[in-house]
This record gives sequence, structure tokens and C-alpha cells, in this order.
Amino acid sequence: MDKESEERPYEQRYSVLLSIMLGSIMGPIDASIVNVILPTITQFFGVPISTAQWVPMIYLLTISSLLLLYGRLGDILGYKRVYLVGLAGFIITSGLCGLSPTINWLILFRAIQGLSAGMMTAVPYAIITGSFPPEERGKALGINAISVSVGLAIGPSLGGLVTSLSSWRFVFLINIPIGIAGLLWAYYIIPELKGQPGKMDLWGALAAFVSLFSFLFFINSLQSLGLNYALGIVLSVAMIAAISFLWVESRTAQPMVNLNLFGNITFSFANISALLNFMSQYVMVFLTPFYLQRVLHYTPKNVGLIMTSFPLAVMAVAPFSGSLSDRIGTKVPACFGAGVCAVSLFLMSELPASASPLAVVWRLALFGLGTGIFQSPNNSAVMGSAPRPHLGIASGILATVRNLGMVFGIATGGAALYAFAPPSILQKASLKPLEAAVFLSGLKYAYIVGGISTLIAAVTTLIRGNNHSAHCGFRIPD
Repeated sequence: MDKESEERPYEQRYSVLLSIMLGSIMGPIDASIVNVILPTITQFFGVPISTAQWVPMIYLLTISSLLLLYGRLGDILGYKRVYLVGLAGFIITSGLCGLSPTINWLILFRAIQGLSAGMMTAVPYAIITGSFPPEERGKALGINAISVSVGLAIGPSLGGLVTSLSSWRFVFLINIPIGIAGLLWAYYIIPELKGQPGKMDLWGALAAFVSLFSFLFFINSLQSLGLNYALGIVLSVAMIAAISFLWVESRTAQPMVNLNLFGNITFSFANISALLNFMSQYVMVFLTPFYLQRVLHYTPKNVGLIMTSFPLAVMAVAPFSGSLSDRIGTKVPACFGAGVCAVSLFLMSELPASASPLAVVWRLALFGLGTGIFQSPNNSAVMGSAPRPHLGIASGILATVRNLGMVFGIATGGAALYAFAPPSILQKASLKPLEAAVFLSGLKYAYIVGGISTLIAAVTTLIRGNNHSAHCGFRIPD
């Protein structure tokens, strides 16, 4: 890349950022809508929670299994190309999800949607990091968090409103006009940025996909099926594939993942913190709508309005947190934010069967406050510790651990419910007082598990430093 092309992204950096934000808003809208309308979908198709849970789960499974591949493809082919193809595919599959005749078709289309969403999710951090100078990176990532927060804020209210006025099917069609606008803008404004050109590590990509998908399938199925011979085979496949992946990557001249990246203390522990924080977040966003609808008997519209308090709080503080981390470093704000999230979840675990809307709203807003303070500095720490030629795979790794956290959050939240509440209660759309008490016993421990995970995230944030160049003796070539 010549000097002129290196400077051009900096000159257009805010236009690039806005185009990424327009495309990035769709994923959060889609995720938050599905979480809010999941009880409605469960009731519409007459299926148990364990089946409906695959609607968000399969989407996250396919994304999580392929983000590393897409990140490396961005380094090789260009981040713009990977992003645009993924965005176009997401638009098409959104329409297919809205036309699903059965729950099985919906799960299938969500799986295909995840294939496209992975492409547009893997490289935005690389595009933003490559388009901004280091002294503005935290600010840019904080501003980008606004699009995620707006999507999460719009999704619950919009999903609840559309479901109340019409049908849950129409919530998927919202992505189409937004996606087309984002696709056209991104095509004209995003510069051609590449990382480290080379060949694709197909064996490494295959091993990573098999390992991640098998392991996540095992985690999700364990809660409903229990440990049996078939799941034992799945876990064995995941472990063998993981060992094979490490073996291939350590011996390949051009690996899909440069393992030396993990020799960087900041990179490794910031990713661990992201994993734990997103796990706690999805314990909350997956289970709280069921509490609101089945215990407090709120309509989908009211559920959406209440859930909006979380992303609105994120949106209010994320840009300022990112700018602050540019000046004082990333460790202190990220640690404080993770701690606030833990306090919020411990308070959520004390919610009774007769809580007022305000009691739920301020707890959700407190979690959003902590999330907004944590995410921008932590993301800046991850991307700032990666050399420029490896921005694509670094972005893919960060997106992978984020989605792994989401999957673990849904799985552990569901496991806590099934540990304390029988399926006969969980399948009911509305619970009587005694049934609500049983439901709340599982919900309480699920929130506590989420609180502990993000509390550990605060600790791992303290372990790492602000020095982005500390590599524990390893050197990552530029």
C-alpha cells in the first residue's frame, strides 16, 4: 500500500465510520428483536423453550464458527469486499426468515443468515482501526458503539410494537431498507484496506469451524439432553479439532491465526474480559423478556419498552468512555464498567414476582451504564495491541469471543432455568404465583452466574496493562 492510499482513510475517516455504523445497526436490531419476540415465537409455533432457543442460538453458532475465517479473508482479499458480501447476504436472508412456515424453517434460515452476518461482523473493527489514527481510536470505537446501542434500543420497542400491531414475521423485514442504504453507502465510501496478503489456510479454517461448532453445540445441548454417548462424541470431535487447529497453525507458513498475537498480555486478557462480559450480558437479555412476559404478564410492546433502557444507557456513555480511554488508558474505565455490570446483575437476582416497571428499568439501565463504560476501552485495548497487518484477524478474534460469550450466556441462563424449573412450567406462556416462584428460583441463580462472570472480567482487566506493546517475549512481525 503506497503513502497516498495510507493517508486517504484518515481523510475520510468519519464518513467511513458513519457508513459502518449504518450497516452495523442491523445486527443489534435483529438480535434484540429476536430476544424480545422469542416468547411470542415459542407460543406461535407451540414449541418448548429448548426448541425456540435455537432461533437465536443457531445464528450465533454459525457466526461464531466462521468469524476467524472471515477475519483472515479480510486480511487477504480486503476488508471492504468481505463486509459488502456479508451485508448483501444478510439483507436477503432477513426476508427469508420473515417467510418461515415452521419453526424448523426459521431455524434453518437463521443459520444461513448467520453465515452472512459473520462476514459483516468480522471486519468492522479492522476497517475503523485502519481508518483512524491511534490517538482517535478509542473515540471512534466509542462512536461506533452508538450504532450498536441504537440498534439494541430500537429493536425491543420496534419488535414489541410490530408484534402487537401485526405479526412477529414482519420484524425481520425491517433489516431490508436499512441494509440496502448501508450497502450502497459502504460501496462508495469505504476505502480498499488490506492486511497481510497471502494464501488461505484451509485446513486451519476447517479445524477451527469444526471445533467451535461442535463445542458450542455440545454446550447448548447439554442442558436439555444431559451428558450421553452422542454428546460425548461431539465433545471428543471438538477437542480433537481444537488440538488439530493449534497443530496446523503452529506449523503453517501463513496461518489463519498468528498464535503470537496471544503472547501479548493486553490482547489476551482484553479478549478474555470481552468473553466474560458478553456472557453476562446475554444471560440478562435472553432471560429478562421471559420474566417480564410470563411472571409480570407484560405485553410484547411493554417488554420491548422496558428492555430499551439497557441499550439507551450504553448509547449515552460509550462515546465518552472511548474518548476518556484515549487520554487515561483503557484499564481503569474497562475495569470499573465490568464491576458496575456485576452489581447490576446481583441486583437483578433480587427481583420479586411483583416488581414494578421502574424497579426493572433502573437495574437494566445500570447494566447498560457499566456496559458502555467497559466496551469501548476494552475494544480499543484489543485492536490497539494488534499490528496493522493483522487487524483483520484481530477483529475476527474479538468478534469471535464476543459471540462465544453470547452463546455461553444463553446456554448457562437456560441451564439454570432447567436446573430449577421443570419443562412443564417453562412451556407455559403465563405463570401462576407458585409456578412463578419456581421460575424465579432458576432466574435468580442465572443472574448470579452472570454477575460472577463479569466480576471476573473486571479482575482480568486489572491483570492486563495499558502497554499495547508488551508481548511476553513474543514478537509479532509487521
